[in-house]
Amino acid sequence: MFSGLVHEFGLVRFYANNILCIESSLHPKIGDSIAVNGACLTAIQTQKDSFCVELASNTAKTIATENLQGRVHIEPALRLSDGLHGHIMQGHIDCVGVISSISRQGNQCVFTIKVPQDSMKFMVAKGSVCVDGISLTINSVGADFFTLVIIPHTMQNTLFSTYKVARRVNIESDIITRSVVSVLEKMLDSKGFKSKIMESNLSQELLDSIALSY
Repeated sequence: MFSGLVHEFGLVRFYANNILCIESSLHPKIGDSIAVNGACLTAIQTQKDSFCVELASNTAKTIATENLQGRVHIEPALRLSDGLHGHIMQGHIDCVGVISSISRQGNQCVFTIKVPQDSMKFMVAKGSVCVDGISLTINSVGADFFTLVIIPHTMQNTLFSTYKVARRVNIESDIITRSVVSVLEKMLDSKGFKSKIMESNLSQELLDSIALSY
């Protein structure tokens, strides 16, 4: 588990054949979980000033691997003694989003990120989302996008200050919202439950609204 608070920037030494080696001050043990740009990966080799992880084939297909160069966000797995200052994350990337616009709003920046349509049901205004390993609050949602208001502290202490329009980013939806939506979808697939909906005049849109406001 992770909290979405960037521990440090790692510097990618190389990425080839699904093996990623990163220069870092972390000293993980072999088998430890580490989030790299939000993706939970397993340490397979460690040295004094670097470590290597291996990406599963499915992970390599799911995340924005083109960003595994230069600096990357690094977060070690949570310990029981750690405080949860972001939100609970698994490091399981749902999809890749694309930054469609960046605009200034006073001293803050508004990022608009487009995501696949089937991921939009997990995006809730004022809810949580993880973008490239950073725990953030969704400002607003549209048909196929959501917006984030990034404060100066986040801009200065993450790679968001370097992001440009058209960059692809790793997206992990909030596990609580994802779980509620999954349960309701299964209930809606039940004929008995559907008949109860018809009897009570509840619409699926209303149920979706309830789930996403949980």
